[in-house]
Amino acid sequence: MNELFVSVTAQVPRFAVTAQFRALPGVTALVGPSGSGKSLTLAAITGVRRPTAGTVSLGDETWVDVERGVFVSTQNRRVAAVTQFPALLPHLTPVANVAMAVEGRHDRDHRARQWLQRVGAGHLATSDTITLSGGEEQRVALARALARRPRVLVLDEPFSALDRESRIAVRSLVRDVVDELAIPTVLVTHDVADVAALADQVVLYEPGRSMQQVRVQRGDVRAVVDLLGAGAGE
Repeated sequence: MNELFVSVTAQVPRFAVTAQFRALPGVTALVGPSGSGKSLTLAAITGVRRPTAGTVSLGDETWVDVERGVFVSTQNRRVAAVTQFPALLPHLTPVANVAMAVEGRHDRDHRARQWLQRVGAGHLATSDTITLSGGEEQRVALARALARRPRVLVLDEPFSALDRESRIAVRSLVRDVVDELAIPTVLVTHDVADVAALADQVVLYEPGRSMQQVRVQRGDVRAVVDLLGAGAGE
């Protein structure tokens, strides 16, 4: 089964987080106060940060086992990330930004255009990147992430800089893509509406550790509000 298993302690100066959860194909939302270690957990999954203890695995493939000295490089994990800041290269067109992520040399432009089309951004292929709106940038960033043919997708506050209309549209797009690809997707968000619309399960954090993993019914706003103790809203 294509299950992501995380059981790690990761550390930066003056802070450490201990997290444990399993993420099946679908969306697992990491939810908790700012500074509780959610983004640091993502860094351990992607390989940007080496955990100080524990393991990370996908199915029967071990990516990290600190005790045995196993550490698979970021590029060999095939984890794609979309963050709050798309970080597109402004001197390149959207299609060129996506093409950089396409494996191999054959027909990269064509495949990049296919991904842009898939996320509803085909018409932006040759636009001036610096003129894109926030929602358009995130669509291009998502196309770039998917062009890597990831085995795991991580999303770190990908909607927080978007206006309401763009947020709803990109959120729906993410859910469609995750369902289509059937890959584990780990989402960090502070927005209850994001969790209600996207999550199949929630991992609750307090500062420095994950506390509980809970299955949720997608679209059940009331249950999510009760679980998180916050008000939903767009």
